[in-house]
Amino acid sequence: MKISNLGRLVIGLFVLVTVSAVYPALFATAGAKEADKTRKILYYRNPMNPAITSDVPAKDSMGMDYIPVYEESDIAGDGSQNQATLKLSPREIALAGVASEAITFRDLFKEIRTVGKIAYDPQLYKAEEEFIQALKTSQALRESREGQLKERTASLAEAARLKLRLMGLSDQQIDGLKDADGPDRSLIISDEKNPYVWVYADVYEYELSWVKEDQPVKVVSLSYPGEEFQGRIAAIDPVLNPDTRAERVRIKIDNPRLKLKPQMYVDIYIAGYLKDEKEMQRKILAVPENAVLDTGMRKLVYLDLGNGIYSGKEVEVGPQAEAYVGKEKQSFYPVVSGLKAGDKVVTRANFLIDSQSQLTATVTSSAYGGALGAKDEAQE
Repeated sequence: MKISNLGRLVIGLFVLVTVSAVYPALFATAGAKEADKTRKILYYRNPMNPAITSDVPAKDSMGMDYIPVYEESDIAGDGSQNQATLKLSPREIALAGVASEAITFRDLFKEIRTVGKIAYDPQLYKAEEEFIQALKTSQALRESREGQLKERTASLAEAARLKLRLMGLSDQQIDGLKDADGPDRSLIISDEKNPYVWVYADVYEYELSWVKEDQPVKVVSLSYPGEEFQGRIAAIDPVLNPDTRAERVRIKIDNPRLKLKPQMYVDIYIAGYLKDEKEMQRKILAVPENAVLDTGMRKLVYLDLGNGIYSGKEVEVGPQAEAYVGKEKQSFYPVVSGLKAGDKVVTRANFLIDSQSQLTATVTSSAYGGALGAKDEAQE
């Protein structure tokens, strides 16, 4: 279930208030009178509006004490003060249940599931026949002295080729028809001469980056429980359907014992892997999904710098994907920028850390109040 940014903010405030009441040692909200005497107080912050501060202890309009901000709360890992940074004691870390892990390179994939239909396509069959006949006529007139006739037949062949391309055939498939005896009979019937079928399936616009020609595909039919049929993507339509916001893919499926019949519906499973084109390798630097806080305007992770210090950092990530950790499948984001291999990120209780950082650290860099506050200030 997806939660909106407003929903996350409301949940965060609820969790913060609840945890503050249950674990006062974790979130020190008792006010100036109960402040830790061993640390220097820099200023005091309004508990309901972190943008409002005071140099001396104060109360808000509801009578709530301003929250002290301690000197070490503004110490960032790199010495700068533009990151939301927080220091917790071992006891506070245990109470919050903080967990961290180092990011590494992984095989990221996404399994696309859709519904397909075994093709019965007399129109494409006829279009292939027209293309083959146009080619034969053009070749027969190659030595003809009738220049206009040669140009006309060549134009017809090119028009027939374009028609096939628009109907979903790839250039490689079209070129293969040049030496064919006739159109592909499997478009209208599957038999011993053509022991395969074509499956048409729609892939939505937001998933197209994962789909490529020659990609392996698994097909399952309700007619044959427990049985899988294997194939590959042969072509992808060049034009997006404006009504469904999807693109049709043509899949060639082996049809042993001719079980799959034209017009049958089947379930399609396409496993697409990400690849680092620059490095020419499949392993991608990945950060766990639960380590990323998404504000809608930016994405933030909390780095575990050691000794109880946690620092927020803005990152850029790619589309959500999956990878196997042992035998378990888990969700990750490919890292575009902001992190490097070996960086240790908070994967549990990072939402609580961010909520606390809004009260005791640099508010302009925290994920929710900080991101929104920074935008508002810029607009003013």
